[in-house]
Amino acid sequence: MKKGPLFYAKILLFGEYGIIKNSKGLAIPFNHYEGGLQLGDLNEKRVQKSNEKIKDFLNYLKKEQQKQPDLLQFDLKRFDDDLSKGLFFNSTIPEGYGVGSSGALVASVYERYATHKTTVLENLTRDKLLKLKETFAAMESFFHGKSSGLDPLNSYLSIPILIQSQKEIEATGIPSQKDGAGAIFLIDSGQIGETGSMVSIFMEKLKNEGFRKSLKGEFIKYTDACVHDFLEGDVKSLFGNLKHLSSTVLKNFKPMIPNHMLDIWKNGIESDDYYLKLCGSGGGGYILGFAEDFEKVKEQLKEYKLQVVYRF
Repeated sequence: MKKGPLFYAKILLFGEYGIIKNSKGLAIPFNHYEGGLQLGDLNEKRVQKSNEKIKDFLNYLKKEQQKQPDLLQFDLKRFDDDLSKGLFFNSTIPEGYGVGSSGALVASVYERYATHKTTVLENLTRDKLLKLKETFAAMESFFHGKSSGLDPLNSYLSIPILIQSQKEIEATGIPSQKDGAGAIFLIDSGQIGETGSMVSIFMEKLKNEGFRKSLKGEFIKYTDACVHDFLEGDVKSLFGNLKHLSSTVLKNFKPMIPNHMLDIWKNGIESDDYYLKLCGSGGGGYILGFAEDFEKVKEQLKEYKLQVVYRF
């Protein structure tokens, strides 16, 4: 087996948690990080560790394929054979950072072992996209307990995906980057986030009527507005809505924000120099930042590692 194709990381610009409750969402590929399946030497610790994790994933797929034979169709024998030869996921995507490390692995496994796969080159109708997303959700649930399937979908197709609702998704174009002063950037929180436990906290919070109200009335409202503004290239309106979104997250999603990031989160809202939001499920990993004057913010946040995702 030659080295398989590479799959990129992803960034969910808007929609984390909200898409579970039918908000809009917008995910873009992030080709700064990538991963692909290949054969390696099982005496190497890194290869062995990845190989064992993928073995657990294979065992999960064996069970799930029996339960959902229409959805999951894989050549599991070939998968098993490759694992015994040293199959591993060679990846630069940091794990637990909210940029889709498990999504890229799921996309790689689907590309290599699915027996009736939808390819990137065919006409991707809404039905095909939804079926793919459903397949990927069933696969990625192994890693997180519950998955929307969006990360692997984005990684597999390597194009921006617009989520209108749970039943409506489409490939989309985003405004081309400009060489302006503004930027969307990542801040490294310096700690790993556990997606599964964050999603459990969210599900627990949903039992509270006040939280559900605020999720719909504020969080989803501002998420939808941000998606609209970003796609329209309306920067002024986008930053107005981002301020509301950042404040809503601070108020309602505090457990998902690492404690040592709370002050810079508040400072951004109070100074209007930048606004922060969760990147993925939170709890650690990356935080996503938006600034109209990135040079100024670089100075304010100089003790953190920042990485530009998009310029405008």
